[in-house]
Amino acid sequence: MINIYVGNLSYRATEQELRDLFAPYGSVSNASIITERGSGRSKGFGFVEMHDNSEGLRAIEALNGKEVGGRPLKINEARPREERPRRDRVGGGNFGGNSW
Repeated sequence: MINIYVGNLSYRATEQELRDLFAPYGSVSNASIITERGSGRSKGFGFVEMHDNSEGLRAIEALNGKEVGGRPLKINEARPREERPRRDRVGGGNFGGNSW
């Protein structure tokens, strides 16, 4: 299994279009476009998972830099997501105007 980052997507691109773009290179198990939490608007990038590493690498080579929707795609093997510490949402802010 290979996870592929797809950047510089048109904000109008759909997950089905992303899946269709990679399908000629092999079996696509998942295609997702990352969206903003509040508005649901695309952030202009997504991820594609392919079953076979060699098919995924072939897709990366073929599609990186290809113009789709008027934008040159930036495609590479996705890096593992880094663990980020949870932010405490209660308190912690200096909203009283105190200076240090």
